Amino acid sequence: MSDHHTYKLVELVGSSTTTIEDAISNALAEASKSVKLMEWFEVVETRGHIENGAVAHYQVTIKVGFRVEHS
Repeated sequence: MSDHHTYKLVELVGSSTTTIEDAISNALAEASKSVKLMEWFEVVETRGHIENGAVAHYQVTIKVGFRVEHS
């Protein structure tokens, strides 16, 4: 067992029609289908789409850190 970990980053954009939190959760749920050992995320950008003067979609760009296996 190593006394340190090495991480790799991937940048994702999640979206939701309901909340910023759901946009984050949606991105992480999809990524977890193919990216293993995810350990943390950082929100780097939030934005949205407006229709008829109201929020139609939230979009959140996140960086996700995942551990390199066996590190």
